Amino acid sequence: MTERCDVVVVGAGPAGLAAARAAASHGAEVALIDMQANAGGQVWRRDVRRPWPDPARDRLDALLDGDRVRWLGQAQVIAAGPGRVLVEQAGIAYELEYGALVLATGARELLLPFPGWTLPGVTGAGGLQALLKQGWPIAGKRVLIAGSGPLLLAAADTARRHGARVVAICEQAPAAQLRAFAGQLWRWPGKLAQAAALRARLLGTPYRADTWVAAAHGDGRVAEVELHGARGVERVGVDHLAVGYGLVPNLELAQQLGCELQAHGAHASVRVDADLRTNVAGVYAAGEACGIGGRDCALVEGAMAGHAAAGAPEAARVLRPQRQRARAFAALLPEHFALRAQIADAATADSVVCRCEDVRLGELDAHAGWRAAKLATRCGMGSCQGRICGAALAQLRGAAFAPSAGAGARPPVFPVRLAALAASAVSLHEAPPPAASAPITHSAPQGTVP
Repeated sequence: MTERCDVVVVGAGPAGLAAARAAASHGAEVALIDMQANAGGQVWRRDVRRPWPDPARDRLDALLDGDRVRWLGQAQVIAAGPGRVLVEQAGIAYELEYGALVLATGARELLLPFPGWTLPGVTGAGGLQALLKQGWPIAGKRVLIAGSGPLLLAAADTARRHGARVVAICEQAPAAQLRAFAGQLWRWPGKLAQAAALRARLLGTPYRADTWVAAAHGDGRVAEVELHGARGVERVGVDHLAVGYGLVPNLELAQQLGCELQAHGAHASVRVDADLRTNVAGVYAAGEACGIGGRDCALVEGAMAGHAAAGAPEAARVLRPQRQRARAFAALLPEHFALRAQIADAATADSVVCRCEDVRLGELDAHAGWRAAKLATRCGMGSCQGRICGAALAQLRGAAFAPSAGAGARPPVFPVRLAALAASAVSLHEAPPPAASAPITHSAPQGTVP
């Protein structure tokens, strides 16, 4: 079964919603695809227990009222080729032919191993937010949130709203860097107001700079956290530990299409021009796929990509100054929240790095890069397909261990039912070869506009 639309948008977070709205405003027939049942991505994930205003629902309802946008929730793109994507929804696979494609695939959390990180009760900071919004009980429990970046404040605020007792927020960045970061927020009044509101809601919650998690301890479940930092070494009793070290872009679909990537330290993003075009004809990228930038950046880039994909490049170019401003703020984050060496040093040779296949860090030391390690140890061959361990290894062992440095993303992009594969074997076979040849180039610092 093959269907046709003018613009396909993959991802219904802020960037995807903005892209769909912009494309539809020019009369384009748009298909908006997301794995979740509800729009919003991670930023606007619906909270089932606390129904405060839902901007994602409002934006999606407004889009659907126009009859130009087809919403494909609980669907996933499992393969892509020139002018078409293969979509699975409710166990049925079908092709969507498109005139233009917008990749608004977002990002995932960077999780780094340390002794005890596989204990029950240990999650990522963003992972904790997702669990709580899906109804996971936390009321009355002692929660410690650690790692780096503004996401820690947002996670602590969500935990507090759900009744948790946040014992501390531990930021690994030095206090001097945090002060330097805060001292520049006046240039973005909206960001300053947002940060002030978060801090006000978290009044009374200890916020500790120069502090990081060295280990988690417990008998069958986390009970204590070992912290290192400005105060020396100490142990804190907890019921839950959430640790996150920022985000990394989701690039699998871009790689499969052959999009050129650009390196940002150990990680990469999709290279785009000033109008958000990739090097692949008819394919655009927006938001975190272009480098971690946050909601404001995603909204403006999504709108730009949507306009351009619908054949209205002038409407996209009007937004360039807003994009430059948003990316200028994003560029502050890696500068002021760079991870210290002790974070990587916390992982020992005995630390499990690939949780799916139970591969320990020491087993990988004999291999020169991601592909060799994967072939010898099965690291990255489990259900997450290297999304967690691949990003961790890139951070711990350098860009040679990044999945983007290996053989590229083969179809299917996500695990898929055999029945769907059997019904679409020809489409998968005709998909373009893995994007091993798509270069990863070193670019200006993350956040700059090409």
